[in-house]
Amino acid sequence: MTSTPEPRSDAPLPAEPAGDPADLSRLLRPVVRESTVTEVAKRLLDHLAAGNIKPGTRLPAERNLAEALNVARSSVRGALSALDVLGIIEIRPGSGSYVREGTSDFLPQAINWGLMLGQRRTQDLVEVRRYMEGVSARLAAERARPEDVERLDELHAALRRTSDEGGGTQAFVEADIAFHLEIAHIAGNTVLSDILHSIRALLQVWMERVNDLEGTVSGTLCEHAAVVEAIRSHDPDGADRAMADHMHKASERLRQTV
Repeated sequence: MTSTPEPRSDAPLPAEPAGDPADLSRLLRPVVRESTVTEVAKRLLDHLAAGNIKPGTRLPAERNLAEALNVARSSVRGALSALDVLGIIEIRPGSGSYVREGTSDFLPQAINWGLMLGQRRTQDLVEVRRYMEGVSARLAAERARPEDVERLDELHAALRRTSDEGGGTQAFVEADIAFHLEIAHIAGNTVLSDILHSIRALLQVWMERVNDLEGTVSGTLCEHAAVVEAIRSHDPDGADRAMADHMHKASERLRQTV
């Protein structure tokens, strides 16, 4: 097997819009760390959030993306598959991969099966979600107004009430999802918010699976509180760390169910 060449540069990605697949290939830069599906997906999501990839755009071919990012084609293929599951792109056999015009939903049961069967694509989806939640928390800490923090406090209190009052799994899950989506709303990035809304089925399956594990409710409440405090303090790094800690612990709880 041919080894992957050393990355050439870690220069910031340009912000100017890309008009066609060839333009996007020129905008991309090699991935600096060891090539992974998640790192490639992150790079593509960064361009999407920056407006470099417009809805309806056909992405460059796998070969061109792999060359631009200096990674193996298998990493590009895995990243595109994860973004397809997210509903961000549409893979059309024989035609290519296209950025979807709007958000989309996918079946929670399909995700559940993917988790149970250990499908790589579903695992990639979980990894990408962890990245997006961190970006969401960081932006929310930078942009939150007093009334935004007040809404987060209310949602966190509602989550605690569903636990104290024995509201059941469904009520807790709905309150938990509302909390995460509110952070995305506060972040003020419509693309990021739409993406997180589009994977609410993943959030639902994720939370329903772990809710009965011992320590899930108390851990979730404590982890959410740390995120709220960092956002209240306008501490982007702290919010990112708090959300990363929450995602790590939530992922560990999820792993216990499969």
